[in-house]
Amino acid sequence: MRKLTLIRHAKSSWEDISLSDHDRPLNKRGKRDAPFMAQLMASRGWRPDRLISSTAMRARTTAFEFAEALNIAEEDVLLREQIYEASSASLINLITGLDDQWSDVALFGHNPTFTMVANLFYRNDFLDNLPTCGIVEIEAPAAKSWAEMSPDNAQVVAVHYPKQYF
Repeated sequence: MRKLTLIRHAKSSWEDISLSDHDRPLNKRGKRDAPFMAQLMASRGWRPDRLISSTAMRARTTAFEFAEALNIAEEDVLLREQIYEASSASLINLITGLDDQWSDVALFGHNPTFTMVANLFYRNDFLDNLPTCGIVEIEAPAAKSWAEMSPDNAQVVAVHYPKQYF
């Protein structure tokens, strides 16, 4: 069994227009939502084998909030530049190339790619937009490796986002 959790970064700030897109921090709502959603997932007993994040500040900060809630050291969060501005195809390549020693992985990144990839795994539904700090859980019960994970054998099993709770 393989489980992939896609987590879009929490809401970012546009306050300092001199910052590059890559360096934008979380805004007030993002600073509220990231720890809340992290605690929500931790309270459900979720404990992925690996957290992998885009190098963008807003994604890293979100991943670090999840790491804290899960008692994972920040140094153990893998940062992958290719997640930032990734296409759907490049994100699928990253997923199918994950280390098979991990059966449960969380990726932290960006739209529109995360919404598009999530929709590849929907069977009878469609996600219009994954909101900031939204979480999509995808399971592939029969997949013995990440290379085997595909829309044919995996599907979205849950979607969570802050406005469900606030």
